[in-house]
Parts: sequence; C-alpha cells; structure tokens
Amino acid sequence: MRGSSSRAHGAVEARVTIRRPVREVFAFYRDFTSLPRFLGDVLAIEQVGPRMSRWTIQGPLGVRLTSTMEVTEERANEVIRYETRSLSGLRTYWEVHFTGGPTADETEVREVMRTPLGRLGHAALALMGKPPAGEVPANLRRLKEVLETGRVTSMEHAVAGKFS
Repeated sequence: MRGSSSRAHGAVEARVTIRRPVREVFAFYRDFTSLPRFLGDVLAIEQVGPRMSRWTIQGPLGVRLTSTMEVTEERANEVIRYETRSLSGLRTYWEVHFTGGPTADETEVREVMRTPLGRLGHAALALMGKPPAGEVPANLRRLKEVLETGRVTSMEHAVAGKFS
C-alpha cells in the first residue's frame, strides 16, 4: 500500500492510493452516511440537509459527542471541503482531494485536517488519546481497505471493538 502523512503549519496531511476509479471513491466518500464504515471514532452520521450532517463521535473516556458538519465546497470527483459548525475559532476543517492514479482504476486520496488552535489543538487532542497525526492516516488506510476488500482489518486509532 502506498501512503504517507506529514504535518505542516498545524495541519495534518495524509495520502493513500486506492485501486478503484476516482468516480467510485468520490461517490463513496461523499455519501457521508458511509463514513462510519472506516472512520475510527465516528459511530453514526445522519444527513440533515444537502450540505449538513450530524455526526455522533466516540470521544475520550467513552463520552459520545454530537457535532454538526457542513460541506463548504464540493467539486465532483475532485475535492470535498467540510467543517464543524461551532464557534468560528473552534472549528475543525477537512479537505479531501481525489486525483487519478497511475492507472485509470486507481485514485489518490489526499486528506488535510486543520484543528482549532493549530499545533496547540493537536497537542490537546493527543493528550486525550486522539492524535490527529495518527488518526488521519489510519482512517485513510481503512478507507482503502473498505473500498478494495469490503472489510476493515486495521484497528489502529479506532474505538475498541468498532470494527470486530
């Protein structure tokens, strides 16, 4: 599996190549109700509007949290940008880019996550056992597994027992 991750300017970035055409990977990811199949701490997603969804997340110490997400930009088969709908200084931002791979049946997915308070926010999440630098690449590895094999085997940075 090709994949990588890096951190710059308080953002976490990871990428993976998936053996599926861009249109399939994009369509799967854009249906947010399918994301709990591979996101390690997301238990459920309810679509509440064309660009809004409500996410139930397993937080630290088993606490369930609910957050509203809004898609802020979408270009079919290219990019999805979304963010939490909370106080503006405390929002988390994601952008997911989809590009063709070396062959027509491959897609490179690149995800960038920006947390509130930049590096300080990353450090706080890491202290709570949710380090973005580990979670972002782990989630992309599971996306690859789901789309290529139909199942998840990687349990790293996931709620205990979620994928068993």
